[in-house]
Amino acid sequence: MKNKGTIYILALAVFLIGTIEYIITGIIEMMAADLGVSTAEAGMLVTVFALAAAIVAPILIAVTINADRRKLLLLTFGVFIASNGIMMLNLSYEAMIWIRIIQGASGGMTTVVAMAAATRLVENEKRGNAIGIILMGLSSSLVLGVPIGTFFSEMFGWRMLFIVIGLLSVIPFLIIYQKVPSIREQEKVTVNMQLSLLKNKSIIIALMMSLLYVGGYATLFTYITPFLQTTSSLTMTEISLILFLAGICSFMGSKLGGQLADARGSKFTIFLGLVLQGLTLLLFAVTGAHLILLILVLMIFMLATWSISPAQQLYLVTLAPRSPDIALSLNTSFIQFGFALGSGLGGFVISRSSVLALNWAGFVAVGLAVLLAVLQFGGASKRKRLATSGQEINTQ
Repeated sequence: MKNKGTIYILALAVFLIGTIEYIITGIIEMMAADLGVSTAEAGMLVTVFALAAAIVAPILIAVTINADRRKLLLLTFGVFIASNGIMMLNLSYEAMIWIRIIQGASGGMTTVVAMAAATRLVENEKRGNAIGIILMGLSSSLVLGVPIGTFFSEMFGWRMLFIVIGLLSVIPFLIIYQKVPSIREQEKVTVNMQLSLLKNKSIIIALMMSLLYVGGYATLFTYITPFLQTTSSLTMTEISLILFLAGICSFMGSKLGGQLADARGSKFTIFLGLVLQGLTLLLFAVTGAHLILLILVLMIFMLATWSISPAQQLYLVTLAPRSPDIALSLNTSFIQFGFALGSGLGGFVISRSSVLALNWAGFVAVGLAVLLAVLQFGGASKRKRLATSGQEINTQ
């Protein structure tokens, strides 16, 4: 694969961005006490980051679609680095909200542009692998970034964590400046061309698939700790170990999903991942108190879920080859909304029923995603066969 080292540097940048996004979950009580707010109010620091990444980033991507991707990558990543440096100041809670909005918008843009740039730095047959490596950086922020960041914050304070992440981000920033070439659209992309993506039925269905499979994942995984506590007599230390293993599986899933998408195609990888995700959600209902079986199902669940993402991103790039940044940005938005949908659905299920019913709610969401995949991929195959038949008739 060409430019493999550069792809991993882009993944490192995304890893640092992901750590800043997710770290709040590990230090939320610490931040709440320091800022003089409730835990729920501190939780808004997570929400506004996600919303900025979901709403503001796609708009900015659309406005800057004809800009040099290298310059845009450096600009947005530079803003992200600067936002972390501001943490040296004794900011109020209200100021922190605005900083998190800036971090969400700049971090979200950097992640999308990094994925789009990665697909243009490698051979066409390696694009899925490149996207998988970038997403591996994001998933590894859950595995390594959050626990290490939480430990660091307990030792030196949460403000120092943001400053250190900002300083570390300078390293990939400088390498990107040196290694990433100028990348521009070969022909100018107009507003009408961008809006046409939202009129493309295939793209809309693909985005809905992202919303549903991520929603099904988040329905269970947002509340995985109480789910594990209810289904087995585990200590918090044991649960932390299981979650660490789950994180490793998400890391592996991102990598394997990209490789499989290159080898067997994005459609095959997406469908396989969705089916395995749905089956594991069903199996959670029969694991009972069998701890080893429960852990095995959870590991497969994480592998399957995270293998879908690089294949889905690659599929969208093939659907919108003239403006992949917009397609990837829209998909990122739907993924963020999927997390919001899943956590909200899970909370509703727990309030109305039991934590043990979470897997069933998740299964419904993933089941709908599977149905959409059947309609999408089956319809595409039928259209391809008809087109081939038509060409054969015309040649006779």
